[in-house]
Amino acid sequence: MGVFETSVEATIARWFGIKPPNKPAKRLTTELAATIKAFEALRGTLAFEDEPSSFEAALLATKEDA
Repeated sequence: MGVFETSVEATIARWFGIKPPNKPAKRLTTELAATIKAFEALRGTLAFEDEPSSFEAALLATKEDA
């Protein structure tokens, strides 16, 4: 188990007083660490202009032609 997983388990134990209940919970913690690393890898790759300025703009940008 890595440092991140140990930290997550300690935080859960401190805040909620429980240990991860089963193997799937531990697996999901490991997957969360991978997801965070993937997002960190994207940091700095998007410019402000690459992102929609509003929810409505995002909807229009993804609208499919009928």
